[in-house]
Amino acid sequence: MIALLTGVVAYKSPDHIILDVHGVGYRVLIPFSTYYELPEEGGAASLHIHTSVREDAIQLYGFRTRLEKSFFQLLISVSGIGPKMARDILSNIQPGPLAQALVQGDVHKLSAIPGIGKKTAERLALELKDKAGKLDLASAPAFEAREIPAEDVMDDVVSALLNLGYKEPQVRKALGGLDAAGGATVEELLKQALKILMK
Repeated sequence: MIALLTGVVAYKSPDHIILDVHGVGYRVLIPFSTYYELPEEGGAASLHIHTSVREDAIQLYGFRTRLEKSFFQLLISVSGIGPKMARDILSNIQPGPLAQALVQGDVHKLSAIPGIGKKTAERLALELKDKAGKLDLASAPAFEAREIPAEDVMDDVVSALLNLGYKEPQVRKALGGLDAAGGATVEELLKQALKILMK
């Protein structure tokens, strides 16, 4: 199984990238926490890979840090949490706050994530409370925003939030007060929008 890929970012979007490894393009699904840390297209990147094998597909999930990958693997160990949902969880909440929510049994915060109902949130907290507390959170990345052309910003933010499971009225309302002008980046707007949506 593929565990690590190093190559050039041939294409980058908030939910996946294509990583060119010696002329072979790997489509790798990513959470926002990884997206924030990636270089622009043409830059070099290394991703820790989880290979998901199903009857009808083989999918690669990529993470900038071992901590993200560890969290992802913890999440999919819980009954009813598949790779896509685990990726969506990590896109909505960063490793530090996620660990805190799990350890404290914060069902309200967990159930605010699209696709996570109260019962699933309770199961996550119950099954992962002890395991999450043992992860090394000191290695959690500090996100840096990277500039992209302003005209593409809002479309990318809307697309990313819709892909996470938020409804269009929710997304439009959350983005209504945000300003994409003045060099605002996808990363900055996503973080602001997710804070509003997670309230």
